[in-house]
Amino acid sequence: MNSEISPAEARQITRRWPLISGVSAVVLAVLLGALIATRDGVLSLDQLVLDDLLNIRADVFTVPALAMNFLGGGWFGVFVVPLGGALAFFLVKRRWAALYFLLASALSAGVVQLLKSLYGRARPDEILVTADVGSFPSGHVANAATLAVVLIILLQRRWVLVAGIVYTILMILSRTYLGAHWLSDTIGGALVGIGVAVIVWAPFAQALATEGTQFGIKKRARRPHSVG
Repeated sequence: MNSEISPAEARQITRRWPLISGVSAVVLAVLLGALIATRDGVLSLDQLVLDDLLNIRADVFTVPALAMNFLGGGWFGVFVVPLGGALAFFLVKRRWAALYFLLASALSAGVVQLLKSLYGRARPDEILVTADVGSFPSGHVANAATLAVVLIILLQRRWVLVAGIVYTILMILSRTYLGAHWLSDTIGGALVGIGVAVIVWAPFAQALATEGTQFGIKKRARRPHSVG
């Protein structure tokens, strides 16, 4: 009996796992929002973290937090970053990458707005910035996580991985520090951003990989071990 799988079957398996992991992340975000919505009060961890951050509020932290507020949301984060990133990939003739970048950003923002409307969670009273209605999930963190995952997939560089993780963590901290979100809102945003980026990547995986090899983006082959 032939136990080998065909290239078509291998591609199906390759696409299936990103879909499963991506959908799982989004489902976890939905369940977290439902858990929060069914409680009478704020999660104890949310209040504890917010109280700790309120105690260290100072200009040295507020200024960079406000800079992160600008970078991750509003007209700049919602329009300039996705359109600018897509345009950059398009100009270097990575059209599949441009399309993936744009679709992942748009879908992530759409899911965030849907969940905000569904749960309608109130923001902390100590908020330092102007924000729209709905605290869960954090749109800024979802944008950051989506951007990080998309660039990690497209560029496949270790420094991009590190920078993406650091940027997302800083966005989580800044949103909570500014009182724009509870900690659980930022966790939900991260789950949405990661999940959507992976889900959208699945159907584009083969095209992106083929396109990427034309620009030298491919896995390095392992060097054979020397004998003797």
